[in-house]
Amino acid sequence: MLAKSPLAPRHFLQAHIHSVARPAFVYKAKMTTAIFKHIEPTSYQGKPWTKVDGPGMSFKMNDHERPVYNIRGKEQEFDTNNSGFAVYNVPAIEKSFVDDAAVRDGYYAEVEDMLRQHIPGIKKVVIFDHTIRRRTKDSPRQPVQQVHVDQTPGAAAVRVRRHLPAEEAEELLKGRYQIINVWRPIENPASDFPLAVVDWRSTAPGDFIPVDLMYPQRADSAMDDDDRGKEALPTEASLFSTEGYEVRGETLGVAPNERHKFYYMKDMTPDEVMLLKCFDSRGEGMPGGVKGLAVRTPHTAFVDPSTPKDAPGRQSIEVRCLVFYE
Repeated sequence: MLAKSPLAPRHFLQAHIHSVARPAFVYKAKMTTAIFKHIEPTSYQGKPWTKVDGPGMSFKMNDHERPVYNIRGKEQEFDTNNSGFAVYNVPAIEKSFVDDAAVRDGYYAEVEDMLRQHIPGIKKVVIFDHTIRRRTKDSPRQPVQQVHVDQTPGAAAVRVRRHLPAEEAEELLKGRYQIINVWRPIENPASDFPLAVVDWRSTAPGDFIPVDLMYPQRADSAMDDDDRGKEALPTEASLFSTEGYEVRGETLGVAPNERHKFYYMKDMTPDEVMLLKCFDSRGEGMPGGVKGLAVRTPHTAFVDPSTPKDAPGRQSIEVRCLVFYE
């Protein structure tokens, strides 16, 4: 396990990471070939932007054909330290995910318990957001078919300051903290539009492009900045306009790179969860970071050509967590 203290001697952390590092490629895993959508770095002027509630964006995406490997049966080879993601079998008590209060009051506690069970050294967990995606015509949140990372380092620090008291936030920012997205299928296996991840070890710093995240302006946003469950479908005319929207976050688009290694958990069930590390303050490349320690995990929904045509539409919940360490 990783040293509990974020201020442990650097050589100890480096030795640990070296000891658990595994190849970034499961050579014997079953694979398929799929199309992945990446931001085109030459397609926009100024800083690119995208919306949380629809396909509107200021940049183009290009399709790139890549092999994607099924890790089922090989899950133990990947964790949030070496590759940036992990898969565990953890059935949930909550099943329907239609009652927002039940999700916040019940499922959030389940998520925190799961994180503490599988990741050593956690001091504090603050769950700040969740999104339910359903591939139905009336859902404002659809599976995102674009390789991306949910937060930039700057956005991660903003989240800490936004969701914790000022004095506590500044103290916690001195230690190791992460944003982890806990992703779970709902009701049926995620055969339709499954989630793929890029092994962090196959990425390069230049692959990542900061993108402004646009939220619809709400009349009550000054008093209530919690957007959970308040999304609305955009109109056709508003898709590519920022009128009525405001910047409320910053994500990372991911430029194409032939070195990227894509993985997924085929037919992932509602009893399984995938942990996606969106940021790690001790990740390689960060100030005081540890060489070999994953800092983030690019991910995307994609079309699996082996999915049966009659497979039910993908439904999923993702819970975003600030995780602080002893």
